[in-house]
Amino acid sequence: MKNQVQLITYVDRLSGGGFRELHRLLQNELAGLFGGVHLLPFYTPIDGADAGFDPIDHTEVDARLGTWPDVKSLGSTVDLVADLIVNHISSSSPQFLDFSRRGTGSEYADMFLTFDRVFPQGARESDLLGIYRPRPSLPFTPVTLQSGERKLLWTTFNPEQVDIDVRHPLAEAYLESILRRFQASGIKMIRLDAVGYAIKKPGTNCFMIPETFEYIAGLTSKARSLGIEVLVEVHSHYRKQIEIARQVDRVYDFALPPLVLHALYRRDARPLARWLSISPRNAVSVLDTHDGIGVIDVGADTDGNPGLLTPEEIDLLVETIHRRSRGQSRRATGAAASNLDLYQVNCTFLDALGGRETDYLIARALQFFAPGIPQVYYVGLLGGSNDMELLARSGVGRDINRHYYTAAEIDAALRRPMVQKQMELIRLRNTHPAFAGQFRVMTPEDHLIELQWELREHRIALRVDLSGPSAVINGTGPAAEGIFM
Repeated sequence: MKNQVQLITYVDRLSGGGFRELHRLLQNELAGLFGGVHLLPFYTPIDGADAGFDPIDHTEVDARLGTWPDVKSLGSTVDLVADLIVNHISSSSPQFLDFSRRGTGSEYADMFLTFDRVFPQGARESDLLGIYRPRPSLPFTPVTLQSGERKLLWTTFNPEQVDIDVRHPLAEAYLESILRRFQASGIKMIRLDAVGYAIKKPGTNCFMIPETFEYIAGLTSKARSLGIEVLVEVHSHYRKQIEIARQVDRVYDFALPPLVLHALYRRDARPLARWLSISPRNAVSVLDTHDGIGVIDVGADTDGNPGLLTPEEIDLLVETIHRRSRGQSRRATGAAASNLDLYQVNCTFLDALGGRETDYLIARALQFFAPGIPQVYYVGLLGGSNDMELLARSGVGRDINRHYYTAAEIDAALRRPMVQKQMELIRLRNTHPAFAGQFRVMTPEDHLIELQWELREHRIALRVDLSGPSAVINGTGPAAEGIFM
């Protein structure tokens, strides 16, 4: 993947159409801005129970968006990232429908995880309560199959997303068929979605256990053999992220967003600087995503090992997001909006900063100067605000940050000075040679942070004074000189 800023977007929610419309947008209004595009799920269907993350057919492009040749055409101009949804498949998939119809007589019966397949000898209360889960209830759904058999399905996320036994031969063949389709269609990198939950083992918490690491290594090897890089998506303790980073091509820096918010809220650069001094250099960095703003990534682990922020600092962070967003994020988070993830706050990043555009641009500059390949979410690119109307219609918390843009809205957003300034920062990050060099972070005082890059005679540095806040970018070359904000 190019060491340039990537766009992460739903095809239809930014383009107002499908792949051809998105391609046109990238070649015109957004020309030259992005070295890559992470296409959020575009498989059949894009409007299921989890906005495409519950595919009926992972090898088929939703016809409303286009075709695989359309995907390949887009990939001829930018590097493409796509999601390999590892942990589960839709309850409306052909495989599950066959299992439902024929029960244990189906060839797919053992492809799906049930309670008794994981716990053939039964489970104690402590076994069940020890399962790591992203929702308050246990990860099981009782169903009566069309065959009349009663089953307790393992459903980590929701009842329509049925977990599969990823080591079963049919599941392996299913996932490998997706990889081959991706290779043929020009996908350069895959994100292993929900892979942390993929291996279930009695006596463990069933999340990122040693067997999960082994599985990730094996799947990574298969992808690399096809010329596809691997990005692992795991929300976990920061030391686990560092451990994962040693085994794969890329990991997400999910600790960055809450630490940037903490720095801007508290005018204290120390936790952010400490993290950037040890964070994986093979990261994909984000501020905003299609999910919420994570807090588990900076918290303590289940064994009590301290996080990057204290519990009190995390509580204050969450409450400040709610206050800055005028309570909108509270209405979109947790049980208030059928939100699965207990460890995320749903809010646009701009609204998490109370709409303060200077703070937002400084946050984006910190992301671009942090180690890794930056991804910019489409709502963040356009300086979007919380979509309370969409939230009210769907009742899904994450929809607060998943706006459907019209062409007129895009045009208006691109004329905003803040958006234009952000685009200038993107171009600087894409073109300055120092970003391919060595990174240093310094905190001369608690309220000051300086991020520096150097490659031979090329230098560039971002100095942020959080007491203002204000920021200055200096370095070699005319594009890197002078006051930024």
